[in-house]
Amino acid sequence: MTTLFVQSPQIPLSITWEKLPLDFVLPDEPVESNLQPLLAAALRESLELAGLMIESVIIATNFGICATVDQKTVVKAPDWVYIPAGKPFPDGEARRSYTPRAEGDLPSIVMEFISATDGGEYSVNPHYPYGKWYFYEQILKVPTYVIFHPQLQVLEVYHLLDGKYQLASPDRDQRFWIESLGLFLGTWIGEKADYAGCWLRWWNPSGDLVLWGGELLELERQRTQEAEAKNLRLAERLRAMGIDPDGV
Repeated sequence: MTTLFVQSPQIPLSITWEKLPLDFVLPDEPVESNLQPLLAAALRESLELAGLMIESVIIATNFGICATVDQKTVVKAPDWVYIPAGKPFPDGEARRSYTPRAEGDLPSIVMEFISATDGGEYSVNPHYPYGKWYFYEQILKVPTYVIFHPQLQVLEVYHLLDGKYQLASPDRDQRFWIESLGLFLGTWIGEKADYAGCWLRWWNPSGDLVLWGGELLELERQRTQEAEAKNLRLAERLRAMGIDPDGV
């Protein structure tokens, strides 16, 4: 898939990192389809079950990422964001938004899942309130930007190189290496949560799929069945030899 972008002249920006006041009204960005939360939750689930999320990691969906640009508050809510380390949040309080540097690391990955209607994921508008592409690339400077078209089964991964996003090339398995996680990201056709279609999945450096909870349970069930069958065969051989397996 070829995407053309209009290059905008570089505009000097005054960027500061100020936490939002508790009474700040976040912009309402409704989820465009019920598929987006499923995709986001599946990505997080496999990372959690594989033990790849340390306590300081923040993974969120439709979560406001904030910056103050030329004294104006800018908030964008990616469909999925990975922040390596955020500062502890007070117990009992829900984190409504996140301001990089003031509250921890910059995001290292942002993802957008595109529905039938383009919501501006490719926008390089360099003026307030700024396009998403411009915000991630020029203001936040997020190292990895992922754009996924689930209905088209198209995955695009961009890495920040020399201040600009460059489209990455997949490996021979059509997967992309995500340095900040030490994992490959790719597409997978199958069913989960009553949805059959194209999903985003993680693979480890050895090429093994990082499994979901249901898959881990099925794997354990198969192992248990194989162990039981092996024990039955052993018992049969012992009986054929005149040995009572129950008395061994």
